[in-house]
Amino acid sequence: MLNTLIDVILPVFLVVGAGYATTAAGIFQQVHIDGLMKFAQNFAIPCLLFSAIAHLDLSTGFSVPLLISFYTGALTCFLVGIFGARYLFGRPWTDATVIGFCCLFSNAALLGLPITERAFGTEALTGNYTIIAFHSPFSYGIGITVMEILRNRGTGFIQTTRHVLRAMFKNSLILGITLGFIVNLSGVTIPNTVEEALSMLIAAALPAALFALGGVLTQYRPEGDMRVILFACTLSLVVHPAIVFGLGSSLSVDTELLRSGVLTAAMATGVNGFIFANIYDSAKRVAASTVLLATAMSMLTILGWLALID
Repeated sequence: MLNTLIDVILPVFLVVGAGYATTAAGIFQQVHIDGLMKFAQNFAIPCLLFSAIAHLDLSTGFSVPLLISFYTGALTCFLVGIFGARYLFGRPWTDATVIGFCCLFSNAALLGLPITERAFGTEALTGNYTIIAFHSPFSYGIGITVMEILRNRGTGFIQTTRHVLRAMFKNSLILGITLGFIVNLSGVTIPNTVEEALSMLIAAALPAALFALGGVLTQYRPEGDMRVILFACTLSLVVHPAIVFGLGSSLSVDTELLRSGVLTAAMATGVNGFIFANIYDSAKRVAASTVLLATAMSMLTILGWLALID
């Protein structure tokens, strides 16, 4: 297990730590980190997802049992997160929705891809890409729909639907995934020159995102109601992967795909949890603290899940 920690998990978190340390020391200003994160999240990672989906063999990598296992777990954690935040901790419904979103949204791209790649190799990422293809549409679709219904009660179904669709298709990750599916299903061949340019961007995507993630985390402090923060961390780091492992095993998901599903589910709440809180100006302190604490705790919980699925 120590070798797994050193060889697989620690290099990823060292890049995150480098971003955190250099930003905290003032070597990089927050404006630099914001620019790097914007490049990674709004351009480089969408390019990575576009390329991955465009070349994904849907006949072999597209596993319905894997998707059922992963998203049943995600939806369960979302609902438990909402109702737990509301009825156990007395949070308003809008705050409870943000907390539920933090329980739902795994850091599938920034942490899930590099950790799976280091643990099982590039060829093991098929399951990750299959999950990620639906991750942002599913997560934002549910979170935005619930929040817009709460905020637009009385405005009518059509108006609420417009708000939901507008918010979803402003998301660059969803645009990259959508374009990837269009290219894949249409059979269009990407020119070699474009492929080479994409390869260069893809090579920079994850290192840039990990470094920027560390810089972004310097803004957060573990403040607020620690009980609800630990509640969200437990759902994200333990309950979600446990559901994926149990349900995926019962559905006879292929071992390699099941590894991808469990590891992706075991990733900490992503920065998107705070972004969602910021968009709706709700539970921002709890969301920020959950991102920070879950990312730190995930070093140990990921190690445990790797030991179980390897």
